[in-house]
Amino acid sequence: MITVSGKLHIAPEARAAYLANCDAVAEQARRSPGCLDHALSPDHLDPGRINVYERWQSDAHLAAFRGAGPKPQQVAEILGVEVSKYRISGVGAV
Repeated sequence: MITVSGKLHIAPEARAAYLANCDAVAEQARRSPGCLDHALSPDHLDPGRINVYERWQSDAHLAAFRGAGPKPQQVAEILGVEVSKYRISGVGAV
């Protein structure tokens, strides 16, 4: 299992529109083979931060979804990125 998590930094005044433009991406991801979860959400303490969380069955599923990556206009709005991919070896109840 693969988890992708971290944060994006966007101008605070642009965050709501940026997230609205990502709705279709999240919907597409959730319908994609191997996607277990996909979410982009506003951070409640930092008005310019977007939290990223994705969970995939495998690297291959993630790579197939990623394709060409985000649209150029989305990339232009990102001021900073701190997102990492983690390989999960075990899962248990909390």
